[in-house]
Order: sequence, then C-alpha cells, then structure tokens
Amino acid sequence: MIYLTTPIYYPNDRPHIGTAYTTVVADATARYWRLVGEEVYALTGTDEHGLKIALAAESHGMTPQEWVDHIVTGFHEAWDLLDLSFDDFIRTTEARHRDTVRDVLQRMHDNGDTYLSRYEGLYCVSCEAYYTESELIDGNCPQHGKPVQIHAEENWFFRLSRYAQPLLDHIAANPDFIIPETRRNEVVGFLEQGLDDISMSRASLTWGVPLPWDESQVAYVWFDALINYVSAAGYSDDPARFARQWPAWAHLVGKDILRFHAVYWPAMLMSAGIPLPRQIAAHGWLLVGGEKMSKSNATQILPEELVAVFGVDGYRYHFLRDVSFGPDSGFSWEGMVERFNADLANDLGNLANRTLNIAESYRQGQVPAVADHSAPEEQVLVAAAAGALEAMAGFGEFRSKNALEGVWRLFGAANAFLEATAPWHLAKDPAAATRLDQVLNAALEALRVGAILISPAMPGTAARLWSMLGLPGAPDEGPLAETGVFGVFPASTVIKGEPLFPRLET
Repeated sequence: MIYLTTPIYYPNDRPHIGTAYTTVVADATARYWRLVGEEVYALTGTDEHGLKIALAAESHGMTPQEWVDHIVTGFHEAWDLLDLSFDDFIRTTEARHRDTVRDVLQRMHDNGDTYLSRYEGLYCVSCEAYYTESELIDGNCPQHGKPVQIHAEENWFFRLSRYAQPLLDHIAANPDFIIPETRRNEVVGFLEQGLDDISMSRASLTWGVPLPWDESQVAYVWFDALINYVSAAGYSDDPARFARQWPAWAHLVGKDILRFHAVYWPAMLMSAGIPLPRQIAAHGWLLVGGEKMSKSNATQILPEELVAVFGVDGYRYHFLRDVSFGPDSGFSWEGMVERFNADLANDLGNLANRTLNIAESYRQGQVPAVADHSAPEEQVLVAAAAGALEAMAGFGEFRSKNALEGVWRLFGAANAFLEATAPWHLAKDPAAATRLDQVLNAALEALRVGAILISPAMPGTAARLWSMLGLPGAPDEGPLAETGVFGVFPASTVIKGEPLFPRLET
C-alpha cells in the first residue's frame, strides 16, 4: 500500500500557497499511484494543540476547541477548492489520536526513555520549538524572525541522546530514507554532533494530551503531532489496517520541519518499538520577492486569489510544473501568466481546439476507426507518447516537473504532427479521405493519451477533455501501463466544446 502523508498543519490562519504546495504535490503523487493501480491511502490534517493555539483562542475570546473548530473549516474549503483527493483528514483533537498518543508515549516510558527534570531554554511560540543561542539570528527565531522567550519549568524528558547512532546506522543502510541528498546530508551532520535529550511535556499548559503516567502534564505539541501518522493508520482503532498500512510509504514535509520528522520522529518510533517510515521527502520554501511567505512581511498569498484568475487546474499545473521539489523556488505572477499562456492556452488548448474542430468540420464529429498508425509521421507520435508514459514515473518520485515535461513533449509532437500532415489540405482532396481519417485518428489518440497522463496534475481538465473526446469511463481509471499506451483511437462522437484554456491577457 502507498500510505502518503502531508504534515498536519497548524490551524492558526487560512492556508497560503506554500502550505498548499505540499498538499498539491501529495495529491498528484497519490493520484499517480492510483492510476498505476496501487492501493493508496493519502492523509492530511491539522495540528490543534499547543501554546500557540491556546493563545490564539484566548485572543479571540474562544475556548481552544471552539477556535480550532472554527478555523479548520478554512483548510477544508481550500483543499476542496484545489480538487484534492485525500482519503483521511485527521485532527489531533480526535479520540483516535488521543488514545494513540497516550499508548505510544507509554511505550516510550516503559522502555526507560523518559525522566523528570527541570528545563530552561529559549522558546519560539510560533515554532513551538526550543533554540540554542547559536541558532538565533540577531536574537530572533531563525524561522520567524521573532523574539524568543525564556521558558523554564519541570518537565518530562525523552532520552533522544540514545538514538543518534541508531539513526545514523539506519540512514546509512537506507540512503533514500531522507530525500533529497542535500537534506539527508543536513540530518547526518546534525546527528554526528550527538543529540541532547529533549523536553517532551509541558506543566504550565492544559491544552493538550495528558501524559498517561503523569496527568498533571500534557505532551509537548510536537510529540503529540508527529504521532498522527500512526493514529490515522489505525493504530488504536483498526489494528488489522495498521498492520497492512504501516510503515508509511512517504512523509512529505517542508525543510523547516525536517529535524522533527527525520530525527525526533524516527527516534520516538524506535523507542516505542514501531517500524520507521520508508521515506521522508523534504522540499524547500516558496519565496515571494526573495523571502519566505509571511503575514508580517505582506507576502502571504492565498490559493483562492490565484484560482480566481488561473482556475483550479491552471493553479495546480503551475506549481507542479514550475516548482522543483527540493530547493527553494521563487513565485511571480508574471511567471504564472507566461506558463499558463505558453503551455495551457497554446500547447494543450490549441491542440485540443484544432483537433476537435477538424473532426467537427470534416467528419461531423464522427471519428472512424483505422487499422493502425504505421506511417512515419504517426510513429513520431507513438515514440513521443512512449517517452511521456515513461516520464510519468516522476510523479511517484516527487518530480512532477519532469513528468509534465514529458507529457508536454507529446503535446508538442502532436502540434507538429498537425502542421506536417495539414489535415485541412487533405480535406480538400476526396482521394485523401483515408489519409485524413488516419491523421485525425492519430491526433485524437494523442489527446486521449494526454488526458490520462495529465490526470494526476489536472484532474478536472482531464475529465473535461475525456468527455469532449466522447470516451466512456474516466481518464484516471487505469491501469496506466495499459491505458497510457498509444494505440488506435476508438470510433466515437467527439464534441468541440468551449476552449479548455482561454488565453490570459497580461
């Protein structure tokens, strides 16, 4: 089973395009594996405990539960808007999660990996994380640029120091445990310095999951949140599913939370005697004007602002095509307009419009079947389709950019094919009727294959194109190894319809 997770997001505001990027990548990956024929369980959700939530609720005159119930609706609305196909949305205030947290932490306690001690450190409320003096930038949190607080109290600690070498051994034995390589090297360098034990509870906070052996303290929010991945897999409420679904195939995370997922989380699992996930895949930040998006510097952009102009699939295509998964990437409005017009309006939109117009004009929308596509011009299309099908593996490796580049080479070849064969000239020669049928069939077959191949990235457009082609079923039914092969377009009735992507004026 492909068990794929996003981070669970802190519901302190509506999700912006950086948050949405991780979630769209996860959705496209999940859709790809379903298209291949794999059983998929895709998870997202919200992290609803911790000091930041408690303070936000207080500032709005609400209880923490009332606040998270209110704000989480923004995530559901955003994910519905972006046509995301998750199988589960977990909230850390659910009973299934609370039960799992208490069980996993008890296992760690029973293993002798916890102890009570006093702690004083520099704490960022926005991160819900401690920092050393050397990690601060001008005395501020390195992630948020905000002042940190000195926090001191008696807490329960996790013996993280026990797990530096076991983690190094695991990474050495499983090089793809952390990707890309730059992030793996970052984690290895951190581990090689040795690990300090970390505080795993809070005595001054009541908004959280009480420790099972000391209910006067609640679990530190990261110890609570990370356990969601096993909670959603059925750890406490469906052991049979958990046995089949865990370990996770991949956790998708941003680079700013890599240490929590690649160091703390696997160490917690080792302590509790639970297998480690197969992979942790970390991506960079989306930058606006060279800076990470933030409300404080007025660079935060919401998905709905872009969807209103580019449409859902125009939005999805841009971030899957123009953003490489590993490094930081810049966002610009001009770049999004340029990509939309070049790829969607010109390449795909023009191909669909021309081909369907030819079918309607010269064959009244009735597409006859042909014997084969053995002519040299058609063989170029066959080769391009085979290359596009091979490139689709990029979706399964978080390389949607590479996958879509392959699909667009097919669309480019199909547009060149129409120019080379000129069906509008063939239509004027009654003796060329058979050749016109062959050319039209091949161009329509390119669109059929293309509709299947774009379905992980642009499910709505794929379904709309499929309907225009008059085909039964749906483009994402798969299995891809069979449906994605260039063959002969079946006899059907096609409909020109409205343009898929009208050109945007800059």
